[in-house]
Amino acid sequence: MLPTGEIDLLEDTWAREVPHAQFTRLRREDPVHWHEVPGRHAGFYAVTRHADVKAVSRDPELWSTELGSFMIRDQNPESLETLRLVLLGMDAPRHSRYRSLVSAGFTPRVVRRLAARIQERAVTLVERAVTPGRDMDFVAEVAAWLPIQTICEMVGVPEGDERLIFEWSNRMAGSQDPELSAGKHDSDLAAAEIYAYCDALADERRARPREDILSTLVHAEVDGDRLSPDEINMFFVLLCVAGNETTRNLLSGALIALIDHPSARAELAAAPEDEALWTTATEEFLRWGGSIHNFRRTATRDTVLRGQPVAEGQKVVTYYTSANRDEEVFADPFAFDIRRTPNEHLTFGGGGPHFCLGAGLARTQIKALVRELLRRHPEVSLTGEVRRLRSDFINGVKYLPVRFG
Repeated sequence: MLPTGEIDLLEDTWAREVPHAQFTRLRREDPVHWHEVPGRHAGFYAVTRHADVKAVSRDPELWSTELGSFMIRDQNPESLETLRLVLLGMDAPRHSRYRSLVSAGFTPRVVRRLAARIQERAVTLVERAVTPGRDMDFVAEVAAWLPIQTICEMVGVPEGDERLIFEWSNRMAGSQDPELSAGKHDSDLAAAEIYAYCDALADERRARPREDILSTLVHAEVDGDRLSPDEINMFFVLLCVAGNETTRNLLSGALIALIDHPSARAELAAAPEDEALWTTATEEFLRWGGSIHNFRRTATRDTVLRGQPVAEGQKVVTYYTSANRDEEVFADPFAFDIRRTPNEHLTFGGGGPHFCLGAGLARTQIKALVRELLRRHPEVSLTGEVRRLRSDFINGVKYLPVRFG
C-alpha cells in the first residue's frame, strides 16, 4: 500500500499532464488506494484496475451515485439535491425511468439516420475552417463546432444560438479552471443563465412542439407527473453541455494522437474508404484520450474491494483513464495501435446503468470529422504548447495550436 500523499490525482495535476506514471504505479502497487482531499472534503479510494472499475460500475445497488453525487468533492445539501436531478446523479429505479425519456433519441437507428447530416457538417466545417499553412486553434475553430451543432439540433436549440451554449458550457465545465471561469460563483451564474434560456425555450415547445428532445421532455410524464422546470433544466444542461464538451475533447485528443504518431496518421490518410480500419482507429482514439477522468460512487454498506475494506458511506472513484492502460487487459497499452482488436476500453463507462447514452453519436462524429481532415489535409503539426483543462473530472483540452499542410 502506498503512503497517502505520494499520489495526487486532483485538478492541478491534470492541468499539467495525464498522470499515467502515477496510474501505472497504482495498478501495480496499490490498485485501491486511499487518497486524501484538502479542506473539509472526505478522502476517497482511487480504483485503477480495469476489472475493478467494471465491477463497481455494474453494481449500482452496492455503489450508489445518488448518496454522494458523481463528483470527487462532497457537496452541500442544496448542491447535492440539484445534482440528483441529473441522470448522472440518479440511482435506479429513478434513473431507469428518466433515462428512458431521452434514450430513444440516441438509438443506433437514430444515429444512423443522423450520420449523413453529421458527414455533411464535417465536410463544411473542414472546408470553411482549415486553410493550409494557417496557424489555428483547433479546439475553438474546429473541434467545438461539430458536436455542439449536432446536439443543439437534436435537443431543439435554434440555429445561431450554439455559441451561447458553447460559452455557458465552458464556464460550467471549467469551474476549476480560472482561465475559463471566475470560480463556483461564475459557474453557478452560467447555470442560472442557461436555466433561464431553457425555461423560455420550454415554454415555446409547450405551445408549439416539434420533433426534438426538448419537446419530448416538456410533454413527458414520469409516474403520471409532468417533469418540473428544474428537472427539464437539468436534462437540458446534461444534453447540451455534456453532449458537446465530451466529444469536443475526444476530437482534440484524437488529433493530438495523430500528430504524435505520424505513421498512423499516414496510414489513415491513405485509406479513407477502409471502414474496418477507421472503425478500429476510432476505438483507439477513444481508449487513448477519453474525455472523462473518473466517476465517483458511495458504498451503501460495508464491503471489500480487491482486498481493501470499504466502509458504508465511504467513496470510491473509478478511473477510466487508468483502466484504459491496464496491462492485464491491453497488450502493449502505451502503444497507439489503430488496428487494436479487441479494444475493451472503458471511455464510455464500465457498463451498467450509467453507460454513456451518446456513445454511438460520439463515435460517428469522431470518425466523420477526423476522416475529412485527413482526406484533405494529411499533414498537421503543433505550433505551440497545448493547454489542458484544470479539472479532476473532465479530460479537457482548452487550446490546441496547429497548422495543417
